[in-house]
Amino acid sequence: MFKQLFQKNLGTFISMALLAVGPVLISSTLAVVLYQYQHILQQLTWGQMALYFLVVSFTMAFAITPTTFVALITGFYLNWSGFPGVVVSYGIASLIGYGLAQVIDHGKLIRFISHFEKAAAIMEELKNQSWSLIILTRISPVLPFALMTFVLAMMKVDKRKFFLASIVGMLPRTLFFFWLGTQAQDIIALLQNPDTGSYGRILVILLVLISLLGLYFLFNRALKKTLEKKVTQNNQ
Repeated sequence: MFKQLFQKNLGTFISMALLAVGPVLISSTLAVVLYQYQHILQQLTWGQMALYFLVVSFTMAFAITPTTFVALITGFYLNWSGFPGVVVSYGIASLIGYGLAQVIDHGKLIRFISHFEKAAAIMEELKNQSWSLIILTRISPVLPFALMTFVLAMMKVDKRKFFLASIVGMLPRTLFFFWLGTQAQDIIALLQNPDTGSYGRILVILLVLISLLGLYFLFNRALKKTLEKKVTQNNQ
């Protein structure tokens, strides 16, 4: 099963791996570039700011920059005037990534899973709880944004719910890391070692736990509902 899954979805799995690793590798290089040209971002006009947010929407969607990286540098350079733009750019990045995933995958993964009745039924149950599923995958600071976009898009969750729930789920960690950026004195030191403090570390751990426990609960409930439906069908 796993060998067949890998062979039929090789391109999809390669894309997912790049989406997970890419942001971490590229952001360190961008940090040095931004430091050398930091005067440019500090003097943006409103039109240039709009262009900036459009660009970061694409860089986040294509896993060029992590979402945390964007929140930190935007908070540092633009202060709170840039916060609405970050929130909107997260939503745009989600939609771009959603479309990209569908172009790459072409529904192959869903078609493969449909051959396995139980797995397909569990995925369908998860889609019925897509609002909670999306928020829980977005709320964690450790789950790669672009990768989770790819996975959720392959599940074919409703696009409107996907857009809105992505923004809602991203808000807690966005607020925290954006605020951290506004308080920093040096962009390189901030990006190399974001000193979140004891309360910040507690918040990050709390968000991760909420995400993990919530996802465990959703998967467990989806599994139970699938088994209950199977038993009911067998008894009829």
